[in-house]
Amino acid sequence: MSAQPPRSKLRVNCFGVSLDGYGAGPRQDLANPLGVGGMALHDWFFPTRTFQTTVLGKSTGGATGVDDDFAVRGMAGLGAWILGRNMFGPIRGQWPDEQWKGWWGDTPPYHVPVFVLTHHPRAPLAMAGGTTFYFVTEGIHAALSRAREAAQGRDVRVGGGVATVRQYLQAGLIDEMHLAISPVFLGEGENLFAGLDLPKLGYQRTEHVPSASATHVVFTKRAS
Repeated sequence: MSAQPPRSKLRVNCFGVSLDGYGAGPRQDLANPLGVGGMALHDWFFPTRTFQTTVLGKSTGGATGVDDDFAVRGMAGLGAWILGRNMFGPIRGQWPDEQWKGWWGDTPPYHVPVFVLTHHPRAPLAMAGGTTFYFVTEGIHAALSRAREAAQGRDVRVGGGVATVRQYLQAGLIDEMHLAISPVFLGEGENLFAGLDLPKLGYQRTEHVPSASATHVVFTKRAS
């Protein structure tokens, strides 16, 4: 009897969190994609070679070191992504039309299928560079099932936002979570940890690596 291939992991990577536990600022809009003050959570990421090449499309440049090492890990081995609706855009409620195509321009940095959680149906959206957005109205389990099928054995990454990560944590579905804790206070916004008991949910810290710009902490789900 042949051995079954290992199940793909559900991962959170490079998720910025403030010292007071916020993963996004308040009042998201076009000028503040991560809420007011939320961009500061990713100041560690913007200078990295990974950001410069995969997001900005530059062929050279960018910093290496601890921060970039974690950024590289976050992009490795991925076959699909899952995003909450607010990570795709600031529009709420019914889609007024299909003009909004995300924050990233014509060539999003995913290059694999992306499954967007929403309460409102929308046709799939194919973009340049291999990214296709699929809009899932049946909830987190349906999105994960579709993402795993699309990933074909590779890992699935939950990109956020905070509410989406919390739902998958509460359901015990995330296998590994990397947080980049930035040395800033937001004071308000979307708190990642409020009401969550990570040890009770089965998570333990397995890595803790400081850099000049962030503290990288990895949590792993204990085997049942």
